[in-house]
Parts: sequence; structure tokens; C-alpha cells
Amino acid sequence: MTENLENQSQDNLEASLAQVQSLLAKMRLVEELVHKQGGPRQALVENLVHKQNLSELQRKLEELHPADVAYILEALPLDERRLVWGQVKAECDGEILLEVSDSVRESLIQMMDKAELLAAAESLDTDEIADIAADLPHDVIQDLLTSLDAQKRAHLQSALAYPEDTVGALMDFEMVTIRVDVTLEVALRYLRRLGELPDQLDKLFVVGRDDRIIGVLPLKRLLTTDPEVSVAAVMVEDFVKFHPEDEAQEAAQAFERYDLVMAPVVDAQGRLIGRLTVDAVLDYIRESADADMLSMAGLKEEEDLFSSVWRSAKNRWMWLAVNLATAFIASRVIGAFEGSIEKLAALAALMPIIAGIGGNTGNQTIALIVRGLALGQITQANARRLVLKELGVALFNGLLWGSVVGVFAWLLYDNLALGGVMALAMLLNLIVAALAGIFIPMTLERMKRDPAVGSSVLLTFTTDSMGFFIFLGLATVLLL
Repeated sequence: MTENLENQSQDNLEASLAQVQSLLAKMRLVEELVHKQGGPRQALVENLVHKQNLSELQRKLEELHPADVAYILEALPLDERRLVWGQVKAECDGEILLEVSDSVRESLIQMMDKAELLAAAESLDTDEIADIAADLPHDVIQDLLTSLDAQKRAHLQSALAYPEDTVGALMDFEMVTIRVDVTLEVALRYLRRLGELPDQLDKLFVVGRDDRIIGVLPLKRLLTTDPEVSVAAVMVEDFVKFHPEDEAQEAAQAFERYDLVMAPVVDAQGRLIGRLTVDAVLDYIRESADADMLSMAGLKEEEDLFSSVWRSAKNRWMWLAVNLATAFIASRVIGAFEGSIEKLAALAALMPIIAGIGGNTGNQTIALIVRGLALGQITQANARRLVLKELGVALFNGLLWGSVVGVFAWLLYDNLALGGVMALAMLLNLIVAALAGIFIPMTLERMKRDPAVGSSVLLTFTTDSMGFFIFLGLATVLLL
């Protein structure tokens, strides 16, 4: 059922994008035809047609959720994005800026003046303002701080004070607290008086006189227990809580492990200062996954799908340069055995097989290790057994597929010794690939670097260079 709903939602999104693109294409076509017709009142007619087209586009955008508009903006080239962004209602600007990717947000902000940016930011909650603050001009932030009331200003400054990958940067301040010494009837009357409750609210925070949190009251207990019972009698005293300095990744794992919807954030003295919600955690997980995927592909940062050629090229330079350097080293390994290749041409045809299979094996190991490191499952206590296990897998696969490749080379070139060299080289390179797949990400982790960034490039360098060296070296020693 959930999968069907997700597919339907994606289909609706794609249909909305297609409709907007069709409207934009129709606008261009109609305006070109009107322009070609000419006439004494051409400018007036063109202006009227343009306004009609914009009005139709605006009506379509008003039907869409801000998140859907964000999706459409990300899929449009810059000129069409500018046109669509100009037709979005001003009161939706803030929500859309919050939903789009960082790179697209930057392009949208460049299209807005200071007054528009201030109005968009002021429509958001303080934790949401903190999410986009890094992309806003400095003078807009200063004016924004001046315009907020004292409480919101303090909340915003607090959120901006924490590093990006911490709980403090993700928390919000929409909390509902009750005293421990009241009855459930009093708590219910308090909720009815509030009228509107924060999103993702599944529990109330129970605090003492000094604002220290001493428990949580799940809403299901509040609604199903006798109203005359005291809060102290039904509250949960064993609950998950976080500190603002905690790593967001660890908090995300706790949300998954304990099926949390929200959790309190407390200071060093145990005083309640905010809350962490599942929607903030899911956004963080998605952004982290996107960043890891881009990093593994050798991109320095998130790239707008339609950013300029110059900017896109610059974003891809670093790892391309690293890859070029490692490829040059691998070519020098081959160059050192030019004499052997000249004597036995079959070596040139077979050596890419060794390197390719080694790279595939190493990538499988890296994926496993990076995931284990991200989840905190790899420790000093189990690292040795993990290494032995991966070596065992490499040894088994090396014997199996090395034998297959060896027989293939023997039958293809009618050379039993060449088949034996092929099988042995495959075995040794799979062992090298497994070791590289383990120690490259673990070394990066120990150096406080993201193990997903650059691992695949370093692995390719290792498996290519060592694969060529092992295969050509064995061939030189045993065959020539």
C-alpha cells in the first residue's frame, strides 16, 4: 500500500512537471507567433498574450504544494526557473527556499532583492531560518536578527551557534511542556487552550520547577488514562534525550533504533532547550546520503543540474586530477613490462580482466565497510574478525573465479602456463582488493575524513596498479 502511494505521488510530481514544461513551451510558441504577425498594435498584443500566459502558469503553481514547486524548479533550466520563480506567491517563497537543494537555493536567492529575502525568511520558524541562513547574504541576516523579537532572536542565534552535523543545528523550539504535579485533566485543558499543536507531537515534556526535564507523557497515555490521575503517576521516566553537541548521525541511528517521532534536547544541567523531530532527522539522512553519493562520484559539492558549464567543470576538477595522476602511475606499471608484453601479446588482452574484477571486489567491500562505519558497527573489538572474514571471502572467490579465468585463458590461447598465471594473479589481486576495501575507508575515518569521499578513486588506483604489477610480474618470471 505504501509503495503504491509513493509511486502515485511520484507520478503526480512528474505529471505536474510535464504540465509546467508544456505551459512554458506553449508560452514560447504563442509569443513567437504573435511577434511574427506584426501590426500597428503588436507591442500591446504581445503584452496581453504574455500576461495571459503568466496568469495560467501562476494558477497552476498555486495548486501545488511548496515541496512540489521546489521539485519543478530543480528540474528547469535557469531561464525557465527564473520565469517560474517570478510567478510564485511571495508568501510561499520561504517554504520553497527551504525545500530546494542548496545549489538551486543559491540561484533563487540571486534573483531576489533584500526586501523579498527578508519577507521570505520572516515567514519561517527560527529553526527553518537557521537551515537556509548559510545561503543568505550577511546584511539580510543582520536585518533579520534586528526584526525578530527577543525570544526568536535568541533561538536563531542558538541554532546558528552549533555546527551543521550536530543535534543543535537540527532541533526546533516548538515544545509543549507540563508540570509534574498536575493532573491529566489539567494537561488536557492546557492543550485545548493552546488550540494548535506542533507537528510530529507524540508526547509532552514533563518538567520540574527549574525547567529540568524529568519525564515524558505519551499522548496515548494522556488520552486513555483516567483524567483524575496525576502526571507523575503515568509519565515515562526512562526516555531518550539528546544534547545539542551530539552528532546528528548518532541521533539519526537512535531515531531508527527506538522508532522515535520526537525527543527532547537538553543542556548540560538537564534543562529543556529544544526538541528533535523525525522530519528533521529524515531531511538530514537524505541530505547526507545525497552528499555521500556525490562524493563517491568525485564531486566536491552538490551541483545544480543546470548550473553553468564553467561551474560544473570546476566542481569536478579535483578528483579528475587525482584520477589522472593515479592512472598515469598505473600506466607506468604497464610501461615497466613493455618487453614482456611484446614477447607475449596475450598479456595485453588479459590484464584488464584482472584489474576489472579486482576493482569490483574492492567496491563491494568498501560499500560494506562505509556502511558499517556510518552505523558505528565497526569497533576495535570486531575489526580483526572483519578483516579475516573479508580475506576469507576474497580467498574463496579468488580460487573459484581464478580457476574459471585460468581455464578460459588456457583454452583461448592453448597455453596451460598462461592459464595458471592468470588464476594466481586473480587470486592475489582479489586479496589486495579486499584489504584495500577495508583499510582505505578505515584509514580515512581515523584521519577524521569522510570515508565515502575518494575511497573509490583510491581503490581503483590500488587494484589497477597492483593488478597489472602482479599479473605482468608473474608472467615475466614464470613464462618468459
